[in-house]
Amino acid sequence: MAQKSKQWAAIIMMIALFAMIAFVTNLCSPMAVIVQNQFGASELQSQIGNYANFIAYLVMGIPSGMLIVKYGYKKTAILALIVGIIGMVLELLSGTMESMWVYLAGAFISGFCMCMLNCVVNPLLNLLGGGGNTGNQLIQIGGAFNSCAAVAVYIILGALIGEVTKDTAITDAAPAMYIALAIFLLALFVMFLTKIEEPTQEPVKMELIKGALGFRHFALGALAIFLYMSVEVGTPTYMIKYLISDCGVAAGTASLIAAVYWFAMFIGRSVGGSIGGKVSSRTMVATTACVAVILILFGMFAPETMTANVPGVDWANLNVVWTQVPIGVAAFICVGLCTSVMWGGIFNMAVEGLGKYTAAASGIFMTMVFGCAVMVAVQAWVVDFTGSYLTSYIVPCLCAAYILFYALIGSRVSKKAAE
Repeated sequence: MAQKSKQWAAIIMMIALFAMIAFVTNLCSPMAVIVQNQFGASELQSQIGNYANFIAYLVMGIPSGMLIVKYGYKKTAILALIVGIIGMVLELLSGTMESMWVYLAGAFISGFCMCMLNCVVNPLLNLLGGGGNTGNQLIQIGGAFNSCAAVAVYIILGALIGEVTKDTAITDAAPAMYIALAIFLLALFVMFLTKIEEPTQEPVKMELIKGALGFRHFALGALAIFLYMSVEVGTPTYMIKYLISDCGVAAGTASLIAAVYWFAMFIGRSVGGSIGGKVSSRTMVATTACVAVILILFGMFAPETMTANVPGVDWANLNVVWTQVPIGVAAFICVGLCTSVMWGGIFNMAVEGLGKYTAAASGIFMTMVFGCAVMVAVQAWVVDFTGSYLTSYIVPCLCAAYILFYALIGSRVSKKAAE
């Protein structure tokens, strides 16, 4: 019984870290509005927080797996939390120092933390659940808390920054960073006290990485994850900018509306977890990718004179705020329902039949998360080049179309790996 309690403590800790990942990661998108205002940055430059955070995955994806092999899950998680504390302190200092470079360094170091925690949380939750359906269920529960934390970020930032003016600065968002810092410190303390039964790990070898990439369906799946990040992150990020710049919506209200996107992901993940045992990953991803393409195209080309009331939660006054916006915004919000099940579905299809290469494949998948930095930058470039936020949505639309191709054709299991 005592051992069972200790394992439940570890499970709760992993789910809490799952939420922490979303909280820190999603600070970057609403913060882009402040960065652009305080430092006079272009659209491309304003997203440096996202670039730094996700490029860190490119650097730390495979090394994180090596750290787990050498030091175990617990020590790697503790190291990640210490790194996260350093990153968050730098982001806080960037406001008082008024330095874009310090903010960039803080976001980059925070990205190291998020990558390391992701490499710990996903496999360890599956392990603590004993694999199979229970392991998958724990990951889905973790994903639901992850989405809730993302919603919380937009609500908190919306309440803090209100309407952006020429005087709005990073220091206005400091309370949200203090919350993140406090959670890091609490998680670090609890992690020291939490006992985790460490599984035996096989060394990460280059031949395993090459072997995993020898499976055509895995290589195409890795590209799908790279492009998926554009659909998940690019959609709400530029929806905020569009609402503020083209629709005249206050920055705080725009963040509250974006929070509904992440709440839609929470709903989708909850539903996906409940039907995952009956509906194949191929069917789920193909259906949601197809719907995502339709929604994004509708959001791009629907007449802006057609409007709809969309909700946002004003937690300060505990009421729902309804805002009239172009109907295309409602379509962008609904994309969150589609992205909710894509990550897990793509992962499941890509690693099918990999056998001994599965662990190496997981590290490659984590590395491909840096696609967010690339694709968000591409979308920002389209905005700067065309002067249109709506036109920039061609980027996530094409990415969703590739995911549809992968689900229908590219995910078919290769007959054998390259030697």
